[in-house]
Amino acid sequence: MTSRVIATAGHVDHGKSTLVRALTGMEPDRLAEERRRGLTIDLGFAWTRLPSGTDLAFVDVPGHERFVTTMLAGAGPVPAVLVVVAADEGWMPQSREHLDAIDALGVPRGLLVITRCDLLDPEPAREDALAEIATSSLGTVGVVEVCAPRGQGLDALRAALDDLVASVPEPDPAADVRLWVDRAFTIRGAGTVVTGTLGAGTIRVGDELELGGRTVRVRGLQSLGEPVPSVTGVARVAVNLRGVPREQVARGDALLTPGAWLAPAEFDVALRGVRGAELGPLPREVVLHVGSAAVAVRVRPLGPGYARLRPSRPLPLRIGDRAVLRDPGRRAVVAGLEVLDVLPPVLRRRGAAARRAAELAEPGAGTAEVELGRRGIVREADLVAMGVPRAEIDAVPAVRADGWLVAPARARAGVSAIVAAVRDHDAAEPLEPGLPLEAARRCADLPTTGVVTAVLAAAQAGGVVPQLRDGRVHLGRGRGLPERVRAAMEELRADLVAHPFRAPEADRLAELGLGPRELAALVRAGELIAIADGVVLLPDAPDRAVEVLRGIGGGFTLSEARQALGTTRRVAVPLVEHLARTGRTVREDDVTHRLRDEA
Repeated sequence: MTSRVIATAGHVDHGKSTLVRALTGMEPDRLAEERRRGLTIDLGFAWTRLPSGTDLAFVDVPGHERFVTTMLAGAGPVPAVLVVVAADEGWMPQSREHLDAIDALGVPRGLLVITRCDLLDPEPAREDALAEIATSSLGTVGVVEVCAPRGQGLDALRAALDDLVASVPEPDPAADVRLWVDRAFTIRGAGTVVTGTLGAGTIRVGDELELGGRTVRVRGLQSLGEPVPSVTGVARVAVNLRGVPREQVARGDALLTPGAWLAPAEFDVALRGVRGAELGPLPREVVLHVGSAAVAVRVRPLGPGYARLRPSRPLPLRIGDRAVLRDPGRRAVVAGLEVLDVLPPVLRRRGAAARRAAELAEPGAGTAEVELGRRGIVREADLVAMGVPRAEIDAVPAVRADGWLVAPARARAGVSAIVAAVRDHDAAEPLEPGLPLEAARRCADLPTTGVVTAVLAAAQAGGVVPQLRDGRVHLGRGRGLPERVRAAMEELRADLVAHPFRAPEADRLAELGLGPRELAALVRAGELIAIADGVVLLPDAPDRAVEVLRGIGGGFTLSEARQALGTTRRVAVPLVEHLARTGRTVREDDVTHRLRDEA
């Protein structure tokens, strides 16, 4: 069965609760004081089934100016509103403030209901209300005129509500859960229960969720007064939590999918004036209303229409969230906002705020391409937690490794930094060419050595020079070595090309000026392979030895290998041992060896 949620809005004593009572047969004013005074002072909830079969829950909000914070807690999470105006009083101050809040939240859908049509001609109230509403995010809305105590117009209202909720887009049942808590209480024998409007996603009995940084388990669920095994948004839901004391939960807390949400210490927003009004200077401190939360925030202006907000406590936010800024001193909504960045950069240098505002003004906030481009490098999980669609993340061009995404331009800059660092290193340490991988990571300011490896691999595909060998980054085989060492290597190479298995003796190495440090540098550079202390050959010597030994056929002894290779025991012994260590040969007995592919 489909369910939807709608909130009421309007001036105090214009008949919101009476209207909900007439539609649902339920008493939305749950407090004895509310019923005694005939005044809604907290959120009320009731529900009914519309002619289409859709279950519709009402969040009935207070209309008195002292309870605007409570009104915002109820209206914040819902996708549509029912604006109520009494025919005998018309548009009033709280009608205006409620509409200001609705507009600031960007609520796109609504319905106007003129009540008490038996007391006065509804046309003046209707025309004034429609003109006011047209200036808000609701735009043009339908109108129904009723007299709730007599039942007049209720059938037409139910039909109009059916049309309204049918226009609300279907939420994603697989979305991450964020249930803003609007009530918390204790039931004897069950424990702590919290209620809220689930905008999207699914909650199931037995689920583990996060609440205030700790893990909690769902013991039971109710929706529209009935126990259910699961609830999918949009829906009113009551959640029975296991092992959570009532005093640890309050309105404005949120039940969250574990590990899926960021709770930024500060975030950047786009601001707009209420109902098209010019946006004036904001106080340094205002109250942010988002979901059911009301949190003090410090405002740092960035540029016209943009600001950085620092809340008094972390809030689970995503790019695209809409919220309200209210000045409690003036008792007025001062701005609406849209969250643009929940992982903003640090602003230190002069002019950084203005540059940041210009950056935020560029289109595309919340897309994978723009968010990756802004940051250069970012965790894939953080992009998801920001609210960037997974399909976009999978498709965006990037270097990927260890859960990180690197923008192509950032990868190229990293390679350039590594090239410069390798050159500096090789100039300072010519006998130890190649920059250690960890040093390359630091100089390129990349998060892991795995990311460095991936960035270098991408650079190789583009024909860039850096190469990773033996845990070090090189600028090419032999590059960075002193000229005298490279010249000596060329003479040695000629010797070994002519006689591949005659490793140079100590006197020949001394003649060439190749001591232990020079030989170690040539081995690190990939010019030589050391098969024993002081015994060096060209890197392809093992492969060439296998081909020579294959010509012997069958097994061979060390003496036979020495003769076939045309070398000395000094070279043959470590070379055959090297072939065994690298899996090229196997021992048949104490004296006989055999190539593995012939074994």
